[in-house]
Amino acid sequence: MITKYRPMQRFTFVYAMGLALLTALGLGGPSVMAQTPPAWENLTEQLVSVELSPGVRQEGVLSLRTGTPKPDVLAVLIPGYPSVLRPVVADQRMTSSRLDGNFLVRSRSHLADERIAMLLVDCRSDSGDTCTAKYQASAERQTDVMALIQAVRQQQPSIQKVWLVSTSMGSISSAFMALHGKGVYAGAIHTAAITEPYAMHSYRELGGFDYGQITGVQAFVHHQNDPCPFTTHSGAAKLAQKFNIPLVTVHGGSGFQGHPCRAFTEHGFRGKEREVMQHMGQILKTGQASTTDVR
Repeated sequence: MITKYRPMQRFTFVYAMGLALLTALGLGGPSVMAQTPPAWENLTEQLVSVELSPGVRQEGVLSLRTGTPKPDVLAVLIPGYPSVLRPVVADQRMTSSRLDGNFLVRSRSHLADERIAMLLVDCRSDSGDTCTAKYQASAERQTDVMALIQAVRQQQPSIQKVWLVSTSMGSISSAFMALHGKGVYAGAIHTAAITEPYAMHSYRELGGFDYGQITGVQAFVHHQNDPCPFTTHSGAAKLAQKFNIPLVTVHGGSGFQGHPCRAFTEHGFRGKEREVMQHMGQILKTGQASTTDVR
């Protein structure tokens, strides 16, 4: 099998080796990497798991604002590369995952409120270390995740509307799931979406994708200075104009560091997590999106 090389894979290896060295020296680990406030603050969380076939499961983490008995909106959160979460849940909170730094994962407490519940979606258990772009674009992906959504709706019958909310590589899923599941979702919000599918090492699956075939409300949420060559703001503006989809442009932030396509640059809305999540929350609750700026 030929594995497509991506710059992010090399960065992940170097980052992991560096973190291991820091930990060995007593400079890494939870004390350095801890989130402030923790991503699970004021959340009650549980692992949800469904069997797809013998030995193969689809899992996710259901997050509710603590003390919220009847949410009516479910935000299905689809993280970016490698889109494999493998969550660990204990004491009613997700204590760790492979994607703790991902924008949607680390910022989730800013989205949940008395009306919005969240479902962080993992890749199916036989996926290996990467949830491939081919699979994320498939009808099978929609079927697998829908089984998880149905399990959540049985547990939370107050939920009336389901939205897809993705970031980066996860926008392959939010685009194709909305297409394959036409009429199922109230809408889809694509953050830091793949806007340059023909760039070197990018994701051809979204080449020529017709967002106009998706029913329901859509919005692109993009940082004006996104440095990732796969997710340019100019590309988002072109897609927004072509398909008449609102574009929410994010400005500012702080503490940028790391590879341009990773989570702690403008690509991951570093320093603007609260503002971006709260703006998206209004879209989810009102069912309305408009071209605007978030500062």
